[in-house]
Amino acid sequence: MDSTSLEPSLYTVKAVFILDNDGNRLLSKYYDSDLYPSMKEQKNFERNIFNKTHKADNEIAFLEGMTIVYKSSIDLFFYVVGSPQENELMLMSVLNCLFESLSQILRKNVERRCLLDNMEGVFLVVDEIIDGGVILESDPQQVLQKVNYRADENALSEQSVAQHISEKLALTTEVLQSAKEQIKWSILK
Repeated sequence: MDSTSLEPSLYTVKAVFILDNDGNRLLSKYYDSDLYPSMKEQKNFERNIFNKTHKADNEIAFLEGMTIVYKSSIDLFFYVVGSPQENELMLMSVLNCLFESLSQILRKNVERRCLLDNMEGVFLVVDEIIDGGVILESDPQQVLQKVNYRADENALSEQSVAQHISEKLALTTEVLQSAKEQIKWSILK
């Protein structure tokens, strides 16, 4: 094993997905394009994980060289996937943040129908917790505040979705500008 694979990395999460109690995909985000590049490979991986975990009472599994933490609720299964040397507690904090944030959005009714009815909020929550495999937030209250979701609202307003998108765009622009500056100064040296 080469030493580069053991170096610490910010890219701790390889994938996040939510399956129903039949193992069907409701949401998935893969952050490592080399891991499972095709949809067929992703679904096969998800099916293997589901078959191994849907009847187990554990919270962690190791499959195909990946560390997987998971949780079930009524008719949903939540999964967070990391590399084999990844800290399980870090992955579990992401899973708990995702579950608690969705529990607030869905008013403690974490089930398939409610999840599908509020998919825009689910995607916003996932994007606030993880960006490109990097863990951004692990506090559910901070996540809910960032997506501007209030428990007394029926759904996310168009304004909060637009605000979220413009904040992400501004952050991306800022990062790109910083990278341009660093490249310019490295060339000039």
